[in-house]
Parts: sequence; C-alpha cells; structure tokens
Amino acid sequence: MTSHSLTYDRDFSWDRIKSGDIVEFDRMFRFFYSPLCEYASQFIPDHESEELVQTFMVYLWENRSDIEVSSSLKSYLFLSVKNRCLNAIRNKRTKERIHGFIYERMKEKLDDPDYYLANELAVNIDKAIAELPEAYRETFELSRFGSMTNAQIAGQLGVSVKTVEYRITRSLKLMRVKLKDYLPLLLFLLDV
Repeated sequence: MTSHSLTYDRDFSWDRIKSGDIVEFDRMFRFFYSPLCEYASQFIPDHESEELVQTFMVYLWENRSDIEVSSSLKSYLFLSVKNRCLNAIRNKRTKERIHGFIYERMKEKLDDPDYYLANELAVNIDKAIAELPEAYRETFELSRFGSMTNAQIAGQLGVSVKTVEYRITRSLKLMRVKLKDYLPLLLFLLDV
C-alpha cells in the first residue's frame, strides 16, 4: 500500500484524461473517490462530502480540456476538493448570516403579516446571491456579511478599490432586478 501510494500519480495520465480517455478517467475516479470523500469529510458532513466530490469529478470531466494540472494530479485533486469544501463552509455561513439578519430585523414585528414572507425572502436572497457571477458574489458577501471595508476587500482579493465598488454596485443592481417582487418588504426590513 505504501509503495503504491507513493507512485500512483504516475499510474494516471492527465494528458489522456484531458484528451477524452473515459477509461483512464474512470480508473482515476475509482482510485481517488473514497480518499477524496474521506478528506472532504474532515471539513463538511459525510453526506455533503460525497455530493461535493461527485460534483467536482463531473466538473473535472466536463472541463478537462480547460484545466491545467501543473502540480501532481493527487495534489491538484486534494487541493481542489479542499477549496470546494471551504467555499461550501463560507456559503453556509453566509446563508446563516442572512437568515440571522432577517430574523433580527423581524423578531419584534411578529404580528406583522410581512413576517411570514421572511423565510421566502431569505430563500430568494440566497438564490439571488448564488446566481451572481462568482467575483461579484465573493465581493458582495465580503462587503455585506464579512464586515470588511472596500479597501480590505480589495487587498484580500488583489483588485483595486474601484473594482470592488463596481462589483458591489453591479451586484446590488442585479439583485434588485431578481428581488423586485420583494422590494416593499426589503425596504421595510432595512428601514430605508
């Protein structure tokens, strides 16, 4: 087992997978699937880790021609799964913050009929944020739920403050369109 684990990178050809060799991909998938699931389960629950690894493997196959593996295949797979786990954790925390924010704004207004739309609104806000382009979504979440200044966000993302401002403005415009049916409730919640 030890000698095999030290040499298995040489057993799989990324070039063959990249060129569409499904048999090679299947061999690689079968070999790495369980270890990747076990690794992912260190970050997220078991049932989520299996789905995450399956989704990643589908992504890997569908985008193989665009993916460059500059390190070892093993390193690439494990690092990619780790990053996806960290993104899943961040997204879950963001959803919890959104739900907490809405609850805090609404808890004293339980008698108001709009309260009963809050869960529906929270789901639609989550969906609107998830549908933003990735760079916009990340910038927006850091701004609204990460309690970071535009300068701090720019430093973390390696972009200019103007880029951060543009992404936040665009995100708000896109979300305003997606959440137009909830605008009266949003204004009420935000006391605008």
